[in-house]
Amino acid sequence: MTFYGLAFKFIIDALFSWGRMFIALFISIAISMVIGVYAALSPRAEKIILPVTDILQTIPILAFFPIALVIFVFYLPGYIGINAAVIFLIVTSMVWNIIFGVYESIKTIPREFIEVANLYRMRTIERLRKIFIPAALPRIVQQSILSWSIGLFYLVTSEIFSMGTVSEQVQHGIGVDLIKYAPGTAGGSIQAYLLGIAIFIIFVVLTRFLFFKPLEDYADRYTRATPKSTRRFARTGMFVSWFSKRVIAQPFYAFAPSKSPAKKKAFKMVGQTPQAQVQEKGFVISKWIYYAIAAIVILAIIGYIVSVYPAAISLEETSLVALLFSFARVWVAFALITAIAFPLCVYLVFKSRQSSKYVLFFQIIASIPATILLPGIAIVFSGFPYRGEFVAMAVFFLSGIWYVIFSIYASTRTLPASIFEVKKLFGIKGIPAWKNIYIKALLPGFITGALTAIAAEWNASIVAEYFTSAGLTGGTITSSVQHGIGTLLDSALGSNNLALMGVALLNLVVMILLINTFVWKRMYRNVSKIYG
Repeated sequence: MTFYGLAFKFIIDALFSWGRMFIALFISIAISMVIGVYAALSPRAEKIILPVTDILQTIPILAFFPIALVIFVFYLPGYIGINAAVIFLIVTSMVWNIIFGVYESIKTIPREFIEVANLYRMRTIERLRKIFIPAALPRIVQQSILSWSIGLFYLVTSEIFSMGTVSEQVQHGIGVDLIKYAPGTAGGSIQAYLLGIAIFIIFVVLTRFLFFKPLEDYADRYTRATPKSTRRFARTGMFVSWFSKRVIAQPFYAFAPSKSPAKKKAFKMVGQTPQAQVQEKGFVISKWIYYAIAAIVILAIIGYIVSVYPAAISLEETSLVALLFSFARVWVAFALITAIAFPLCVYLVFKSRQSSKYVLFFQIIASIPATILLPGIAIVFSGFPYRGEFVAMAVFFLSGIWYVIFSIYASTRTLPASIFEVKKLFGIKGIPAWKNIYIKALLPGFITGALTAIAAEWNASIVAEYFTSAGLTGGTITSSVQHGIGTLLDSALGSNNLALMGVALLNLVVMILLINTFVWKRMYRNVSKIYG
């Protein structure tokens, strides 16, 4: 095929892929409006929807393959069924964070608006059109940009999916093309692969400037600039409070006499009252009782399952070993992400005069998914010992670093100008600047970004630890490690071992919930004490 013929084919296939992406995005927004508004307005629904959504967003897209095959491919006509399945899989990667965005937006609506709506007995459609949609629109646009990047990450996996001996793929899709022409496959060509990458990047850039940029400008009209209206503006007050307590009050009061009014005032500003400590201790004790009861119930259920199905012990052992290997890879990759992202964000926020241009460039780069680059990454590490480990680490790194960078940068946009003025006025540099300004200013955004980055890494394990194009003619295994939850899930799905797949997914979900409860929530609580 000639160069122009191949370019035309890639453009047509990219249009098909982008059509599926837009349909999935609109479906995700519609679902998010319904679920997010309902969760925000109903306390009972909130207690169920938020934990379930949090669990579902941590489940790899691989777990939805059987649903896509059974519901869509087997019961709908061929071409319609496969495209519906692909759109469904993309939705499962997009929808969750948009739900949280809508929920947060509705929860921050001033109570007076809801009371006025009740007073005038506004219908549901009127409330959506006049209150809920305008309130949620800025967050929907913001989360949609992130969801689009996530959807692109799983585009290849969605357009080519299999279960057991059943393998399905769409006829037209840029993800299929890039894997089909990737170097190392039977029909691979480095020229065709690079051409496909170039066209993919062009589509990403055009989407950013022709679709999302106008949407952002339109959504800015609905941004409420009151300090208590959104969490974003609420952080301004948190940072002002932190700055007065930690950067101004504490250092100057630290050298005051121990019994001086100034030092007592400083301790009162940064400390807790004895009553608050007692109440917090009692609250912690009650939580541990709850955890103990939950653990007993879980152990009882596990004991019953083992007594009925003895083979579950072997499945559990296999799953835990795989989970341990993946756990190590995820956290090593996150350590590398932290070592690079934190200094980079310090430069963007406090030193660079062109940070917005850098961030725009990063947004474009972040939209190029690691799955598209995976064949090239595999070639780069082709001569390395433990090649599979290096490839997996690279995919984990690329899947998580952008969440940390963008989250930190977004959280620092509301930093009070006084922080920059004090730093410049007193010439604070080096270790004092890192200790008293940089770390504390970037910490809230870093924790939020870390939570989403770790979740993204776990979702990426199905690609990082085992990736194959066997569904295509001449397909080969591009990335593979011997032990890992991604490898286990792929092999279980390929052998139609749904029992092993279910046990592995259950262990993954439980582990993520435990880490969220005992690590991230504690860190959020500690940060809120510092900044509150």
